[in-house]
Amino acid sequence: MNMNRFEIDKFLTHVEASDAEVLSYVADPAQYVQSWTDRGAAARVPVPDGGRLSREAAAALGAVDYATLYRMGAHPYVLWHFAEAALVWAGELTWPELKEQFREAVLADGNPDFTT
Repeated sequence: MNMNRFEIDKFLTHVEASDAEVLSYVADPAQYVQSWTDRGAAARVPVPDGGRLSREAAAALGAVDYATLYRMGAHPYVLWHFAEAALVWAGELTWPELKEQFREAVLADGNPDFTT
C-alpha cells in the first residue's frame, strides 16, 4: 500500500469528520496542513514510515487541489466528501459548481489504481 495515499485519506477523513476541523482548515488550509504535521496528528495511527505526508501531498492539501490528490490516489469517496465540506459547506462553491468542477478535474485521470 502506498503510505502517502494512506496519510492523505487519513487527513481528509479527519478534517471532514468535524465541523470545527473543517472551519479551522478552511480558514487557512496551508497553515492547517503545517499544524497537522507539526503536532504529530498524522502519526496518530501507527504506520511504518511514521505517518509523513510527502511535500506534493502537503502542497495539494494546502491548496485544496483535489485533482492532484485524486491523481495521487486519494480515495474518491473520501476526497469527494472532503471537497464538499471544504468548498460547499464552508461556502466557496455551490454543490452544482463543485460537482461540475470536480468531474472535469478528475475525468482525464479515469479510475484510480488501488493496486499500488
